[in-house]
This record gives sequence, C-alpha cells and structure tokens, in this order.
Amino acid sequence: MWRQLLPVGRDAASGGYRRFAWTGADSDCRAWFEEQARGRRLAYEVDRNGNQWAWLGDPADGDAVVTGSHLDSVPDGGAFDGPLGVVSAFAALDELRRRGARFGRPVGIVNFGDEEGARFGLACVGSRLTAGVLTAGQARRLTDGDGVTLPRAMEAAGHDPDAIGPDPERLDRIGAFVELHVEQGRSLDLSGDRVGIASAIWPHGRWRFDFRGEANHAGTTRLADRRDPMLSYARAVLVARREAELAGGVATFGKVAVEPNGVNAVPSLVRGWLDSRAPDQESLDAVVEGVRRAARAHAREHGVALDVARESFSPVVEFDHALRDELARILGRGTGLRVPVLGTGAGHDAGILSGRVPTAMLFVRNPTGVSHSPAESADEDDCVAGVLALADVLEGLACT
Repeated sequence: MWRQLLPVGRDAASGGYRRFAWTGADSDCRAWFEEQARGRRLAYEVDRNGNQWAWLGDPADGDAVVTGSHLDSVPDGGAFDGPLGVVSAFAALDELRRRGARFGRPVGIVNFGDEEGARFGLACVGSRLTAGVLTAGQARRLTDGDGVTLPRAMEAAGHDPDAIGPDPERLDRIGAFVELHVEQGRSLDLSGDRVGIASAIWPHGRWRFDFRGEANHAGTTRLADRRDPMLSYARAVLVARREAELAGGVATFGKVAVEPNGVNAVPSLVRGWLDSRAPDQESLDAVVEGVRRAARAHAREHGVALDVARESFSPVVEFDHALRDELARILGRGTGLRVPVLGTGAGHDAGILSGRVPTAMLFVRNPTGVSHSPAESADEDDCVAGVLALADVLEGLACT
C-alpha cells in the first residue's frame, strides 16, 4: 500500500508532496482509497462533504468504531502526515482479519477531505463541515489563490457541492473515533517509545499583522526620514521567539507579503501572519499580547501604523478521558507497559470531531521530529508497531 501511494503528488524537484484538495493528485489519492476499500470488500461511500468512508458492517447499526486520517498535504509536505493514519487503518483491519477477530460493532475507515487547508486557507474543511463547525455558506465563500471557489473545485472533481453541510446523522452513528498519526515532534524519540497516546491539542490560532508605512526610494531617502514597516515587522518576529520561549509555547511568522515588493523600494506595507500555540489558553494569550505590545510600541516610535486581526482560533481540545484511558489499558494489557501520554501543538480532524464524538489519537515515533517537510520520516518498524497498536485498540473496542 505504501509503495502504491508514495509517488502520488510528489514533486520531483523538492521531493515533497503537493496533494491539494480537489486537484489531480487528490483525485489519485481518492482513487487509491476506493481501490483499497473495494479490494477488501468493504462498503464504500462518499459523504455529502466529499469525505470517503469504507465500512465493515452496517454503520446504521450505530456505535461504530472509526479510524483513519487524511491524504492531502501542505505545500511540499512529507509522506507520513495524514497518509500513515489511512494506510495503517487498512493494515490494522487486515491484521484483525488474520487474527480471526469477531466484530461486535461496525468498523469504519475514513479519509477526511482537505485537512491541511493548503488550497483554500482553512484546515479540516471536510471534518468541520461534517461536525457543523463550518457552515455551508462559509464553505462556499472559500477561494484558492487563483480565485476558484470551493464549490467550483468540488464540481470540477465530480462532486456535487450543493449537498455540503452538517452531517449529524452520520456522527450519531459513531461511538468512537481513533486517529493514528506520525508524531510532529520528538517526544517519543526522546523517551524511546514507539507509540504514544494523545492527551490534548494545544490551543492555537493565526493572527495577521499589517504594518503600514510609506513607500520611498531605497537609494535616496535618508534613514532618519523613513517610515519603514519592515523594521517593525522584524521586531515582531524576534519578539515572537522570545515570548514563546517564556511561555513554553511556539510562535512563528511563516508567511509575509510586502508592497510594493521592490528591491530598491522602502515598503509601504508589510503583512505578516503569526501562528502561535501553547499548552494552555493563558500562555497563548501571553505570547500573542507580548508580540502585539512590542510591535505596536516599535511601530509608533517609527511612524508606522499597525493593525492586528485574528483570522482563526481553536481552543484547547481535551481528548475523551475515558476513551484515552481505555486505549492505555488495551495497549498495556499483558505487558504492564505504560504507554506515554503527550500533548500536541498540531491540529487534527480528531480535534474537530471531539465536540461531537468521543475521540482519541495514537502517535507513531518520528526520529527527527520534522514534519510538514520532505524530511518527515518514520522507521518501518515503528510504523508496524503503530499498526499493531491500532489493531489492538480496534480489537478491544469493536470485537467480541
């Protein structure tokens, strides 16, 4: 399965993946998922929001156990973020059939659409729509960098966009959702464990900082006469690192737009996007306010105007404690081993669904901690350990 999926959407120059929602690469991934489902004689369906499902048993019976993740990527992303959870889901089902497991609850495998938000700028579109966190009206207004709307993109890929919207009946049939994911950090590598259980997703958000100065000639304007917004932006970048260190969180200015964007011109506008995440809400607020305060003071001193707007925010997600404890019990059964429980600063479909369905996550060790990059990796032995852990969990939750 891994070899089949590996070439899809891979850029030869960067070595990374460009599997953006409702594009050719995404369609190839979706065709792969359907092939895997039908090859195992699972009931295959696509829901109203474009998410793909494969079912063993009848989901209408309710109390289903679902696993899976996503197949799309960030620009030049790695091979494991998302796909490892989908491949492992099919492999875990194969393992349970090999064991002769008898299923007492329906089991589903899902590929959620547009989790990364690389094309339309909003993460977890498929799961957000399903859970009603994103309305159909809001989704229809999403556009990509070329001005193509989400409905147009879905229609071009053969999906009916008129059907998108909340899907409470589907969620009511799910008794538990368990998502396996490569760890996006080094906690397991440092502890020496192959598999871990998620405790929570840190609160996180994105803020846009607009620094407005005055465009001028780079070669003739005295330094003392400049109203250069780039200086205030640079100050904000440095302060973000300092405030994140103090709060035990992370903060990144990873995207910037400059006007007029000329080598020989003092900018009139520098627009930077801050991504910040922290273990708790108080720490996150401290980071963002510290950056805002320092940037505003510097801007005022140098004749630059500053506007700050929050573009997105996700509060802390505490995964279902009872389900989390059950996973720990299942994985420790017969071995006495304590499976590490760790938090994460990355968002996931499991976090979106947690408000409607008991959810949990398993992490597989990432030896470098690198993610959203072609250097993202996981050793085959660790991936196999993840499959076996997921199989044990599914057996404990869904089998008689």
